[in-house]
Amino acid sequence: MALRIVQVDAFANRAFRGNPAAVCVLPAARGEAWMQDVAREMNLAETAFLHPENGDYRLRWFTPAVEVALCGHATLASAHVLWEEGHLPAGREARFHTQSGLLTARRAGDWIELDFPATPPAPAPQPAGLAAALRAGTRWVGRSKFDYLVELETEEAVRGLKPDLAALERVDARGVIVTSRATTPGFDFVSRFFAPQTGVPEDPVTGSAHCALAPFWSERLHKAELTGYQASARGGVVRVRLAGDRVVLGGQAVTVLQGELVQCDT
Repeated sequence: MALRIVQVDAFANRAFRGNPAAVCVLPAARGEAWMQDVAREMNLAETAFLHPENGDYRLRWFTPAVEVALCGHATLASAHVLWEEGHLPAGREARFHTQSGLLTARRAGDWIELDFPATPPAPAPQPAGLAAALRAGTRWVGRSKFDYLVELETEEAVRGLKPDLAALERVDARGVIVTSRATTPGFDFVSRFFAPQTGVPEDPVTGSAHCALAPFWSERLHKAELTGYQASARGGVVRVRLAGDRVVLGGQAVTVLQGELVQCDT
């Protein structure tokens, strides 16, 4: 039996911006090796697989190389697909059971808001080779549950960064978030995210990174609600709101491709 698969540009209000994710809504759980094969075939930063579970959905995320424990843009894409394709009524909250606990999504006009765990970074010794790999001077270095977070002096430094990805791959973390305070009007901070360790050289827009960026910039800018811009080549806007040990991530999503997996039994 063929399975439907949808490609969505998440954290974008028009096609070919933001971060593309593939979403496959399954009738029941499938094997991990099969999901990894499909993610490798799709060759996107993440492919999301979800199936009904006790009235909610079980959700897992795979890069072309590994399964990951938390992914914002593919969760946003999954919620978008559930509503757009009639799996859930438009006004109903989407509830996902994941490796990172229960995650929820709700519609807020043209935006989707995700309720995610905060992963605040703490100051950490700079790992050997990090500054050389980034080819930039660092203002602050910390580590969250998943990633290193590096503050640079200026937005221009973040936007112009050309890291040595082979050297960055040797840093012992899921990825490296690079950020600075924004000077572009309308934004509080900018960021980029590099994860060659997990098969994603540069992620276009990273929801889970904003679980660390939100508490980091909220403390420094004395604001609970902020707007970030991830300054990759595709670019994307993420609204964040810190709520205790949770972060509300706001983004938009656009369906760009619909198809079928016809080889589903391997």
